Amino acid sequence: MANFSKSNVPRFSVDVYQNEYLPEGAGEVNAIVTVTATGGGTIGSAVASPHLYSPGQGPSAAVAIMVDCSGSMDYPPTKMRNARDATAAAIDTLRDGVHFAVIGGTHVAKEIYPGGGRVAVADATTREQAKQALRSLSAGGGTAIGTWLKLADRLLSSADVAIRHGILLTDGRNEHESPQDLKAALDACAGRFTCDARGVGTDWEVKEVTGIASALLGTADIVADPAALAADFTQMMETAMGKEVADVSLRLWTPVDTTVKFVKQVAPTVEELTGRRTEAGPRAGDYPLGSWGDESRDYHVCVEVPVAHIGQEMLAARISLVVPQPDGSAQNLGAQGLVRAVWTDDMVASTSINPQVAHYTGQAELAQVIQQGLDLRKSGDMDGATAKLGRAVQLASASGNADTAKLLAKVVDVVDAATGTVRLKAKVAEADEMTLETRSTKTVRVKK
Repeated sequence: MANFSKSNVPRFSVDVYQNEYLPEGAGEVNAIVTVTATGGGTIGSAVASPHLYSPGQGPSAAVAIMVDCSGSMDYPPTKMRNARDATAAAIDTLRDGVHFAVIGGTHVAKEIYPGGGRVAVADATTREQAKQALRSLSAGGGTAIGTWLKLADRLLSSADVAIRHGILLTDGRNEHESPQDLKAALDACAGRFTCDARGVGTDWEVKEVTGIASALLGTADIVADPAALAADFTQMMETAMGKEVADVSLRLWTPVDTTVKFVKQVAPTVEELTGRRTEAGPRAGDYPLGSWGDESRDYHVCVEVPVAHIGQEMLAARISLVVPQPDGSAQNLGAQGLVRAVWTDDMVASTSINPQVAHYTGQAELAQVIQQGLDLRKSGDMDGATAKLGRAVQLASASGNADTAKLLAKVVDVVDAATGTVRLKAKVAEADEMTLETRSTKTVRVKK
């Protein structure tokens, strides 16, 4: 495994793509902000927290694996075995020194390993003990995911580590607690750990699983065939082990008389961040970006500015990246981007849409019309569903989002992709419809 040291905490950079030119009378400024973290550098001139890195290891981390053990995991019987095998594969992927725990989830949450309200530290011995403990996983009982998350939070918070992460597997609907209970648990856990969520089979609720991942800044996906769980769990754990900086926030400063209309992640998935803002001093707010390894993500920032006259210009927003410190302050990661507004009477300059802004506006619409189309289909409005999913096919084709186009083609017969002319398929496999819904927010980056 790769060695890490304080000297190779990722270096962050911010790039802003926009058309800053506005016609007279216009007051809306749009920009795509690309945030990139690359290894081998330092965080600006900042020094990593003392406990962030251990000699010869990656950043200190804790992981809780939550495995659905409700009665439905026995149908078919191979499902529980696949879940045990997948959890074992994830445990094998843990880096030495990482704190970890395994939770069995039904209508209550049970500590499977190590027990005693604590976490274990990964090494050859504890990994083997944990895999032996998986033999006690058996199916029976209901589903109350909020209790699983609250136990994961208690165990993860017991470790003095930089990065806390959960992996959650469910095969059914959250029937043994109210939606309000689950929301309360998610609200309590948000910002304390990140969590990837997976639905196995086809008897779970897509909006529940994607909602968990969204609230906890993780990924969501379907594993329709339980036999594919081990590979998926291994990949999830490898990604978690690659995270190097936790709790990164995008700090947005705007001048007097401006309004932040929205901030949303647009790649690799569409994720609304506007409502997650926390105030960070005069005219500044922080938007949570979760944990980072070596990766790049894109964000769409839209700011309303006071209308100005031809020839005037202004700084519409200043973007920086910060991480919280133990004393409650925020450490700047040394990356900054500026969003500008310039009023001009050059019609060509002021009416051209920046290609990045145009692309991601289309990708956000694509995610929205897929959800709307599938909801209309479920409610029996076939004409409305056809129109929305036809628009989705058109957008996927125009933007080169081949993965989404393939998923759409399993739900509709495409007559003409360019015009969005489609027919709803008479019969659609449940797994195909759920896969489209679960992955509807996945985007492709701008073609160079």
